[in-house]
Amino acid sequence: MNPYILIISLCSIIILSFFFNIISKKTNIPSVLLLIALGIGIKYSMDYYGLIDEDLKLNTILEILGNIGLVMIVLEAALDLKLEKKKAKLILKSFIVAILCLVGSMFGIGYLFVYIFPGTTLYTALIYAIPLSIMSSAIIIPSVNKLNTEKREFMVYESTFSDIIGIMVFYFMIGAQSSVEGTGLFWNISMNILSTIILSTILSYIMVYLFQHLTMQVKLFLIIAVLLMLFAIGKYFHLSSLLIILTFGLILNNTEVFFRGKLSRFFNKEKVEPILRDFHVLTLESAFLIRTFFFVVFGLSISLASLYDFEVTMNSLAIVGILYFIRLLCLKIFAKKFIFPELFIAPRGLITVLLFFVLIKSDNVNIPDFDTGLLLYPILITSIVMMFALISHRGEKVTDVIIKNIPLLSKDKAESETQERIDGNPDDVEQE
Repeated sequence: MNPYILIISLCSIIILSFFFNIISKKTNIPSVLLLIALGIGIKYSMDYYGLIDEDLKLNTILEILGNIGLVMIVLEAALDLKLEKKKAKLILKSFIVAILCLVGSMFGIGYLFVYIFPGTTLYTALIYAIPLSIMSSAIIIPSVNKLNTEKREFMVYESTFSDIIGIMVFYFMIGAQSSVEGTGLFWNISMNILSTIILSTILSYIMVYLFQHLTMQVKLFLIIAVLLMLFAIGKYFHLSSLLIILTFGLILNNTEVFFRGKLSRFFNKEKVEPILRDFHVLTLESAFLIRTFFFVVFGLSISLASLYDFEVTMNSLAIVGILYFIRLLCLKIFAKKFIFPELFIAPRGLITVLLFFVLIKSDNVNIPDFDTGLLLYPILITSIVMMFALISHRGEKVTDVIIKNIPLLSKDKAESETQERIDGNPDDVEQE
């Protein structure tokens, strides 16, 4: 392919993704759906003109983009978590709901998979259920900006916890499957967590200390490169390396909490604050770029044939029903103030797809007859349901919002909203 055509194509995708975000903000149509649709459109266009290359390693590209995206999502989430005493009750409530929804959905969908795929062990079914049990903060955070402050913060914290905890549980379980079983599983996971927490804390303090003493202008990508390297090294040695990313982000964004007493002499607030702001911007921009290409490539890689399978459709509806039923129970018991529209704000996205590609490459955990439609349907349905719920919550008609209300944001307004996100309002940024 002509390199100039390729450059034009890649830049066009980025520009379209920007406008998709604007449309998403005005209509509540998740930009992930528009990006997937764009990928599918590109696939059929390339197929029509005979440009599809059979040697194109889409799964490998997805895996690379997904792992980098995973690091950026956790880092971005950690940089959005401000540990404040006045928000302790809200944070605790969202943490409990996130864990219970994750575990409840995992077991509900797990038992469904055991029923659908006879001969599958419960442990394997539970691992397959985890990707579908994780909410997508990448979709939720930019979608809830019009909710009131308390509801918005609850959803931001819950989706962030769901991402981080779900990812860690997944890698713990898939790693333990290949090593030990029974009572040894708990011990193995506990030691893994403990050793990783200790290592993560030490490394994070060292990195934050060095972070403020870097004098070169080129340093932000250096930090990201070090974090990606630590993530890869951790995965190689079967550690929960996402804890390293999470711990670094939390310490960097809450230095007043972690650098107290004698440790305060190792911290210079005046030096760190401007660097943190620039680092936050870089993280947001990088996450946007990675998500854009991830979902477009995902659209290129999927087959729509499974969507016409009646059995896949019914099983997907059962999965979605389980997700909302478990969520309703958790909210009614532990967060009665957050029922509507929070009940229906539970989309699945990048992490669901990424973890599935980890599964299909695993030799120890495998359901041979698993259909990708069981992923695609829940992603589409939960995103569409969230869109309708948010529009309904505002008291507007769906047709009016989608058809008539797609004005472009002004440049000044877009810059203002991005600045608000960086200054501590993590919900108002335009991201995917």
